[in-house]
Amino acid sequence: MNYLVRTFQRDGFQINKNIYTCLTCSYIRRQISQSVSKPKPLIASNVTVDKQLPILPDIRPPAVPEPVEKRCSDQEWTESRIYLKDLHKHYLKLSKSRLTSLVVITTMAGYAMAPAPFDLTTFILCSAGTGMVSGAANSINQYHEVPFDAQMSRTKNRLLVRGILTPIHALTFAAVSGSLGLVTLYYGVNPVTAALGATNLFLYTSIYTPMKRLSILNTWIGSVVGAIPPLMGWAGCTGGVIDSGGLLLAGLLYAWQFPHFNALSWNLRPDYSRAGYRMMSVTNPGLCRRTALRYTIGIFGLCCAAPLCELTNIYFSIAVAPLNTYFVYLAWKFHQKSDSKTSRNLFRFSLIHLPALMILLFVNKHGLWSGNSKPKENSEVITVNKDEKTISSIFKKAEPL
Repeated sequence: MNYLVRTFQRDGFQINKNIYTCLTCSYIRRQISQSVSKPKPLIASNVTVDKQLPILPDIRPPAVPEPVEKRCSDQEWTESRIYLKDLHKHYLKLSKSRLTSLVVITTMAGYAMAPAPFDLTTFILCSAGTGMVSGAANSINQYHEVPFDAQMSRTKNRLLVRGILTPIHALTFAAVSGSLGLVTLYYGVNPVTAALGATNLFLYTSIYTPMKRLSILNTWIGSVVGAIPPLMGWAGCTGGVIDSGGLLLAGLLYAWQFPHFNALSWNLRPDYSRAGYRMMSVTNPGLCRRTALRYTIGIFGLCCAAPLCELTNIYFSIAVAPLNTYFVYLAWKFHQKSDSKTSRNLFRFSLIHLPALMILLFVNKHGLWSGNSKPKENSEVITVNKDEKTISSIFKKAEPL
C-alpha cells in the first residue's frame, strides 16, 4: 500500500485523504479474506491442494474452569438429606448405642446387687435416666472430636464427620437428652443418683475428652467414668446409701476398663497417633502392657474380697476363679508378646468376662437364697411391771436399711 502511494506522488498525482482511506480499507479486507480459513471442501483423495492457508493463533478467550462440584466425583460430593423415619437411627449412632447399652447394663447390675427390696418403677427410671445421660455425653464427645475423628479409619464415618447431622443438631439432642435424663434421675429415683449422673456427664465431656490429647491420665479418668454407673444403680436401689459392697462393685468395673481398653487401643495405635491422641499404647507401650496385667490381677483380688464385704457368698470366689485365671493368662500373654493376636484375644475375652462376672455376682449374691436380702425383722421385748406381774409384749418392726 505504501508503495502505491509513493508511486502516485512521484508521477505528480495528488492523492487525497478519502482515496487513501478507501484503498486502505480495501487492502485490509483483502488480507482478512485470504487469512481466514474456510471449510475444507469435499474433494477426491487424488486431488491435491496447491496452497495451504496459514494457521492463525488461537485468539479465543480462555475457557472458564468448571465448578469444583462438577469436577469431583460423586463419592466426594453427595447430597445428604435427613428423613424423619431415619432420625432415630441417627440418634442411636450419635449416642453410641453399644457403649450406652453397656453403661445401662452395669447400672442394672448395681441395682440388682444392692441389699434392698427390688422396685420395678425405680429400676426402669434409673436405667432410662442413666441411658439418656450417657447418650448426651457421647453426643458432646463426638461434637468436640470431629476434626480428629476425620483422621481415624475407625471414626471417619461418624455422622458429624460426614455432615449427615449438623453440630447444632447434635448439641440440641445432647441438651434435651441430658436434661431429661437428670430430671428423671432426680425426681424419679433420688438426688444422690442424679448427682452421680451429673458428675459422670461432666467428667466425660469436660475432663476425659480434652485430656485425651494432653496426657495418658485420660485412661484413668475414663475408668472412673466407667465405674460410676454401678454406683448409680446401687444408690437408686438403696435410696442414696452407698456402702462397702457398692464401692467394691465400682472397683471391679474400674479395674476391668484397663485390660479392655488397653487391648483395644493396641491395634489402633496408627489411628491414635495420626489424630494426636496421647494413649498409653502410643506414648508408652510398656506401661500399657503392664497396666493391663496389673488390673486383671486386681480383679482377681477384688473378687476374693467380695464375700468379706457381704456382697456375695463364699462360693462366688470359687466359681469365679477359673474365669479370672484365664483373664490373667491372656493379659500375661499380651504382656510377654504384644502383637495383634494377643491383644485381640484379650479384648474379645474382656467382652465375655464382664457379663459372665455380673451373672456370677447375681447368682451368688449375699442372702439371695436365704432371704436375708430382704429387710430384716427383729423383736423388741417390752417388760411392764404391774402389781408384781410381768407382762411381755412382742412388737415387730422393720429394721432400717
